[in-house]
Amino acid sequence: MENRTLGGNRIAETTERVLGQLESAVLGSNLNLRLLWANLLTGGHVLLEGVPGLGKTLMVRSLARTVDASFSRIQFTPDLMPSDVTGTKVYDPQSGRFSFKKGPVFTHLLLADEINRTPPKTQAALLEAMEEGQVSIDGESMPLPSPFFVVATQNPLEYEGTYPLPEAQLDRFSVKLIIDYPAEEEEAALLREHRLSAGRESNLKKVVGIEELLALREEVDRITVEESVLRYITAIVRGTRQDPRITLGGSPRAGLSLLALSRALAAMDGRHFVTPDDVITAVKPVLRHRIILASEAELEGMKTDDVIEEIVRSIPVPR
Repeated sequence: MENRTLGGNRIAETTERVLGQLESAVLGSNLNLRLLWANLLTGGHVLLEGVPGLGKTLMVRSLARTVDASFSRIQFTPDLMPSDVTGTKVYDPQSGRFSFKKGPVFTHLLLADEINRTPPKTQAALLEAMEEGQVSIDGESMPLPSPFFVVATQNPLEYEGTYPLPEAQLDRFSVKLIIDYPAEEEEAALLREHRLSAGRESNLKKVVGIEELLALREEVDRITVEESVLRYITAIVRGTRQDPRITLGGSPRAGLSLLALSRALAAMDGRHFVTPDDVITAVKPVLRHRIILASEAELEGMKTDDVIEEIVRSIPVPR
C-alpha cells in the first residue's frame, strides 16, 4: 500500500507542475487541460472540438513544450495523401535501393489539425497507427515511438468540404473534449497579456521526460478500483445501450477508457483508489462521441451530454 501511495504522490506532484505551466499559457480551460494531461498519462488519444480561435492548437503546443519529447503537427487538407502522414519509400539511384522516409506520424506527440478535412483513406492511415502503434509500408511493419499520443482537432460548425469520422473510428479516441468560449474575465485577461512578439507558450519549460512519463503510466495501472466502482462503471456503459433515446450505446472499449481515465484522475489527486466522483468527472468526455441519439430525441432538442447526465443520475452511487 505504501508504494501505491508514493506513486500517487509522485503523479500528483508532477501533475501540479505540468498544469501550473499549462494554465499560465492557456486561460479558461482548466478542466480540459487536466483531462488532456490525464489522457497522456493513460495513453488514450484525444479529440478536441471547438470553433476556430478558441486555442485548441495552443493547448497541444503548450503540452508539447512541457514534455521533453518529439512533437509534430499535421494540417489535414482535402489533398493530403496517406503517405504524407506515414511516410514513403524513396529510391536512391546511387545505391539502387529503396529507403524509407519517415512521415510526421513518427513522433511522441502528434497534433492532427482539422482531421475531418481530409478524405477517409488518409484518416484511416492515422487511425490505424493510433490503434496498432505501428505503420505498415509494402508489407513491412515499423513501430512508432513510445509513447505515441495523438490529439486531433475538428470544427463542429463547418460541414462543407469535410469528411466526418465514422463511429468505428471515433471509438479510437479515448475522450472528446469540447472547447468553449472563455468567461468574460478570462477573455479580458487574454487581451491584457497579449504580445505580438511571442506566443503565450514561449516561456513554458520542460517538466517531465519520456522515461518518467512511462514510469508514471505504470503507477496509474496500480491504482486500486473496488468491485463496487467497477460495477458502477459497467452499469453506466450498459445504461447507454438500454436507453430508448440512444440508438448506439457505449462499447466495452468505452468502459475501459472510463476505467483508465478514472484511475488517472485519482492518481493526479494523490489517491491510490478510484472514487465514484472520478468516474463522474470522466464519463461525459469518454461517452459523448461514442453514442448516437435517436432521431426523436434530437427533434426534441436533447443533447448527448444531457442524456448521459440523466443516465448517470439514475444509477445508484456506490458508497
